[in-house]
Parts: sequence; C-alpha cells; structure tokens
Amino acid sequence: MKKFFILLAFAMSFAGPNVARAADQIAIVAAENVYGDVARQIGGAEVTVTSILHNPDQDPHLFEVSPSVARAVSGARIVVYNGIDYDPWMEKLLAAARSSSRDVIVVAKLMGKKSGDNPHIWYDLPTMQAFAKTLAGALANTDPAHSADYQKRSAQFQQSLQPIEARIAALRARLAGTPVAATEPVFGYMLDALGMESRNRKFQLAVMNNTEPSASDLAAFERDLKDRRVKMLVYNSQVSDPVAERMLTLAKKSHVAVVGATETQPPGKSYQAWMLSELDAVDRTLPK
Repeated sequence: MKKFFILLAFAMSFAGPNVARAADQIAIVAAENVYGDVARQIGGAEVTVTSILHNPDQDPHLFEVSPSVARAVSGARIVVYNGIDYDPWMEKLLAAARSSSRDVIVVAKLMGKKSGDNPHIWYDLPTMQAFAKTLAGALANTDPAHSADYQKRSAQFQQSLQPIEARIAALRARLAGTPVAATEPVFGYMLDALGMESRNRKFQLAVMNNTEPSASDLAAFERDLKDRRVKMLVYNSQVSDPVAERMLTLAKKSHVAVVGATETQPPGKSYQAWMLSELDAVDRTLPK
C-alpha cells in the first residue's frame, strides 16, 4: 500500500506538465487507423491522433457514428479520411461542424480518384507517399516552429517504404502474370503492383458494393476455383458475406491457396510492417 501511494504521488507530480503538453499538441482525427499511424510517425510528439476505424475484427461498412466520434472531429485541427464513398459519414460530420481553422485531407483526391474507383487505396504505395507529404505540409503550416521536424520525419517515412518497394519488385519479377482470384478488391492495388492477373473483377465489385453477383460471374468464379485456373484466392477476412464465404469454402475444397487481407491495419503493427506481412503471406503461398 505504501508503494502505491508513492507511485500515485509521483504520477500526480507530473500531471500538470502532461496536461499542458497535451493542450499544445495538434489534434488529428483519422477516419482509418492506417492514416492515423502515418500521422503519428510524421507528427511525433507534436500531435495527438485519434483513429476512428481501428478494429480489424469489425466490418468498416457497418460503422455507426457515436457522439464521442462527433466531438473528436469537431475539436480536430486536422482531419484525414479516405474518400471515394468509403467513409461518407465523415463528410456528414464535417458538414455539421464546420471550421475555418481546420485542415481536411481527403486521401483519394490526392491521386485523382473518383467515385467508383477501388477505395482500398492504402495498398497503393504512391498514395501513401503523397499523403505523407501532404500531411507534413499541413502540419508545417499549422506549426511553423516544428516545420523542419515534420519534413524530416516525412522523409524518413518515404525512406522506410523502400524495403516494401524492393519486395514488390522482387515478387513481381517472379509472379507477374500469375492468375489469382479475390472475393473483393481489398488487395487490388497490391496485386496490380505485383503484376498479377486478378480475375473475376465484376464479382469482386458486386461483393464490395453489397449487391448480388450475376449468375454468369458466379459460375465463372466457381470454374476458376474448381479447375484451379487460379493459383491463389485473396479473401477479405474482415467482412462476412455469404457468397464470399462460399467461394472460400470452394477454394479450400479445390486446394487453392488462400491469403487473407484486411481493410483495417492490425493492432501492434506499423503501416510498413503490415504491408510487409501481407507480401510475406503471398510469398509463402506461392513458393518458387
């Protein structure tokens, strides 16, 4: 008990400076935790980051806004969200809490993406590079005193992506042209970067948009799995869909290798570690 009071007194002695420090930090709200992670890497101790979608076991399409989320967005100095219809609730929150002093970064717009494009853009390295540079600029404008720090950490982030780029290049040299299937286009940008042939795209879009795939698209997908015309199935392990589950079961029955991909960055992993782990999974699934 004595030890407890000593620790409590020690903690209380630092409460004032910590509170003051928090008040000085730039509040950033990220709709998706992948952007929140990059914001922490670039912002460092000068920012406090709130990531709204952060549970890889939760379907992000079923997310419902709570009062605490609305308050966080209302008080943010910088807001980051994906765009292109992936997180439309964020647009509504911003419209309800307008602020002339708030910077808003819509990541999809940085790459000229539009409604109907594959929204899972965090699997595209050029998109993340553009986001990091834009965020560093927004932070420097908000906090000129630490501008050099933001630019330095942004450069470090760009450099940290080089091992991922090298891994993609090595895998592309071996796997380009390899036919693969996917239940939806979560991993689509990475498959394109690897030069792999992603089949049954109409089926993928139907599942992503919560619509029923056509009979012909469904039959084509089943033939690809039954006849093993594809070497791998990429399955969205975060979203439950009866048709997608049916394809997963068929792939396993047909001895087609399965790789899981999530829409939300797993806890305990940085963006860089997440991307490398996904590439590792592809490498293990499709050995030399």
